[in-house]
Parts: sequence; C-alpha cells; structure tokens
Amino acid sequence: MASAMATKRLRKEYIALQKSPEVNIEAVPLEKNILEWHYVLRGIGVYEGGYYHGKLVFPPEYPMKPPAVYMITPNGRFQTNKRLCLSMSDYHPETWNPMWSVSSILAGLYSFMNESTPTLGSIVTSDGQKRKFALMSLEENCKNATFVQCFPDLVAKQEELARQQEQSTTSVLTLSYDSEQKFALPKYLAELRYWIAAGVALLAVVMGVLFMQL
Repeated sequence: MASAMATKRLRKEYIALQKSPEVNIEAVPLEKNILEWHYVLRGIGVYEGGYYHGKLVFPPEYPMKPPAVYMITPNGRFQTNKRLCLSMSDYHPETWNPMWSVSSILAGLYSFMNESTPTLGSIVTSDGQKRKFALMSLEENCKNATFVQCFPDLVAKQEELARQQEQSTTSVLTLSYDSEQKFALPKYLAELRYWIAAGVALLAVVMGVLFMQL
C-alpha cells in the first residue's frame, strides 16, 4: 500500500507529465494502484516504428527508494518481464536520487535502450531482429489487457492499421482476379473460334457426303 508521501509525489508527477509530456514517452499509473505505472517508449533508430510497453513498480517508500523497471514488449535489447539493472532502478539503491522522477527514470531508460552497453537483463540481437520486433510491437501490445486499458489511443491506432492492411489485401486480390479474367477472356475467345471453325469444317464434310449420295 502506498504511503501518503508516495501517493502525493506520484500524483504530482502524473499531473506534471500531462502538462509537459516527454518526447516519445507516455506513462500512466493504474487506476487502482498508483504504485504501478505503465509506459510506452516510441522507438527511434533501429527501433523506429516500435511501441515498447513496460512498467515501473514503486515501493511504498518512494521517493526515498527507487522503483523496479520492467520491459514487457519483445524488443531485442532487454529481456521481457524481468527486472532491469539500471542506475535508477531498485538494483542500485545506493545510486538512487530522491529528486529523480517518473519522467527522468523513463528518459534514462530510453537513452540506455538506444545504447549497446550490457547490463543484467539486457540481450544481444541483430539490427534486423530489432526492426522485426518494432514492426510487430503494436500488434503484440494489443494482446496485453493492461496495455489496452492504459493506452486506448494506441489500440485505436492498431485497429486502424489493421483495417488499412485488410483493405490493401482486398484490393490486391481484386486486382489479381481482374487481371486473370482479362487474360482468360482472349484465351476463351480463341478456343471458341477454333471450335466454331472445326464445326464448320465438319459440317462441310457431312454436307459433301450427303450430296454425293443424292
């Protein structure tokens, strides 16, 4: 349960984030638990196009003690659903500064994500794999009930992208069908002319035979 100090501080930080949001960073607390915040980092560089969902779990003693930091979306930089060892996380209470905030914690995480410095909880993958994760990230996030609850605008974005993709696929299939019909028609007409010519020739033979018998 959050202390009065933690509750007051986190509410203040939430208001501050609403007024002056960080670039490429979005964060909200759970409605029923102000000690658990969920965030989304918008990727740049090899993470371009990615939406990386994670969470901060604050101790009741916040801001005197640091939060645990997790990444939930597969990303190619960090393990998922594992506490990350960062200077501003609960792995290093000795380096924690009570003046740090949700905003500064996530800004630090965002910066560290775009480096290659190893730490407990980091992984090594190719740039190609990171880009693949980025492309799949929003769709993957929408499978998470907490993400859906916290970030309805991003859920709407994914639904719109899915509709556009479906329309694009339908258009391609329609064009393919029309093309097949376009090429099939001349072939059909050629076959029809062949059989008409064959029928006329056969009729001529039959008429010739009948004429000779008369």
